[in-house]
Amino acid sequence: MAKGVWILAEVKAGKIKKTAFELLSGSKKIAEELGEELVAVILGSGVESLAGELGHYGASKVLVADDDALKDYTTDAYTKVIVDLIKEREPSIFLGPASAMGKDLLPRVAARLQTGMASDCIELKLDGDKNLAPKRPVYAGKAHIEVSLSGSPQMAAVRPNVLSVDEPDTSRKAEVEKIKVDIPPESLKVTLKEVVKGASEKVDLTEASIIISGGRAMKDAENFKLLWDMAEVFGPGTTVGASRAAVDSGYAPQDMQVGQTGKVVNPNLYIACGISGAIQHLAGMRTSKIIVAINKDPEAPIFQKADYGVVGDLFKVVPVLTEEFKKLLSA
Repeated sequence: MAKGVWILAEVKAGKIKKTAFELLSGSKKIAEELGEELVAVILGSGVESLAGELGHYGASKVLVADDDALKDYTTDAYTKVIVDLIKEREPSIFLGPASAMGKDLLPRVAARLQTGMASDCIELKLDGDKNLAPKRPVYAGKAHIEVSLSGSPQMAAVRPNVLSVDEPDTSRKAEVEKIKVDIPPESLKVTLKEVVKGASEKVDLTEASIIISGGRAMKDAENFKLLWDMAEVFGPGTTVGASRAAVDSGYAPQDMQVGQTGKVVNPNLYIACGISGAIQHLAGMRTSKIIVAINKDPEAPIFQKADYGVVGDLFKVVPVLTEEFKKLLSA
């Protein structure tokens, strides 16, 4: 009999990513309704010491796959470990983050297990038959659908920042179980030789709580310093994005692109500077909790989606806002 609601806890740079705490907080009610235990699965090298923190957010058990072969993420190795574990333990639900890693890993796991999976979900719940019925956006975010899942386990990848994180209960302990890792070298089609890090360790757009984005109106790459200056005022969890027009014009690298052909984001605050609001850009940020638009064109489509709008020249407005934010946040 299948049992257990499992979440995948992603690790980066020796720390558990916030998505793990979101998944635990968002799936506690589901586990309670099913009468099953909430389990976190963590993979990596030297990650056993991180397991205790997952208990603070609701995990009753943590399954730890700690092995040198899992030090860096590779699709083949992580897929084999998770598929073997699921086949052995048979959880009823398996959830993971719709992060870069999750989008690569989870569909492969689902295919190996021949089970259904919903991607990029924004809400988790059970239907009347107590099957997982997640909600996900369609038509570039213009509508939402509730997905019916079949197979076992029922799987879903959840968009970062859509589930709130409960306050940690440090008195809560989780049972930690170290699992055996069996990865024959011949089973790995790809091996990772080297990880080359970028020049800056900026926050991933998909996980940022505040994003300040610039469009073609930024005029050149150097002017993005205005946005980075504002981001610095907000502090950790803040980063800078760009529209496709800005990226195509060479003002920003592709990894900063927000939109249907870039990254889909869901920050608490999204500030759009000099972005007209093309459909493909709105598809990538329309679920942001608060949207602020700065544009000198009062007819710009972005104002139709914005909670707050400033009609004006961004080169005059942004420095003033930065100074005001600095005063407010230092008070």
